[in-house]
Amino acid sequence: MARQTRELLQESRITMDSQIISWIISLIAGGAGGNVVGALLKNRNLSPMLNTVLGVAGGGLGGKVLPMLIPALGGLFGGDANYAGTGVLSALVGALLPVIVSFFKKPAVAV
Repeated sequence: MARQTRELLQESRITMDSQIISWIISLIAGGAGGNVVGALLKNRNLSPMLNTVLGVAGGGLGGKVLPMLIPALGGLFGGDANYAGTGVLSALVGALLPVIVSFFKKPAVAV
């Protein structure tokens, strides 16, 4: 009876695929990178919400799409099992995207 219960519990466990974990790390690291650069560069800060959204978009782009487009990045940073490299690349691109967008934003007009 105990053996059947143990086998049933092992079968019913939810296992996360390494790709899903890698995507989650990419999105979180990108959002964090966007917020960090917004806090550090006050003159380029868009808003906490926009920094997060752009950081998440940059994190997804940087962690998953760039290594597919540039295979050398995949070897250095990417790969589904290389979570630290994926996180670093995602945070860098997630920090870079809000800075790039801030150059296109019109400055606020003082009244």
